Amino acid sequence: QVRLVESGGDSRQAGESLTLSCTVSGFTFEPYSLAWFRQAPARKREGLALITRNGRYTSYADSVKGRFTISKSSAGNKLYLLMNDLVPEDSATYYCAAAGEATLDPSKIQFWGQGTRVSVWP
Repeated sequence: QVRLVESGGDSRQAGESLTLSCTVSGFTFEPYSLAWFRQAPARKREGLALITRNGRYTSYADSVKGRFTISKSSAGNKLYLLMNDLVPEDSATYYCAAAGEATLDPSKIQFWGQGTRVSVWP
């Protein structure tokens, strides 16, 4: 059974940092890419960052480029998102995701985690 389980969601003040983790299990073959998405109330789910299974390719949304860093364990069972210089607009539920291609399109995601909540105060 495929499982993606996020952890690390918390409250921070603007300017602080936070690292999210995702434990990945149950895949027969490592997915082509892993990614982080977020969704704020009344907003569409937004793709933030992806990393391919060999770790050589990453891609970021403009909204987080230069502030967020995606990484994964060499074994592929852990995914991380380091978030620096947080702003209140980063408040959302953050989701770990797996896909058979390098994509930040939510409609192409095959597996989702349950989400972890991040709140950023001014």
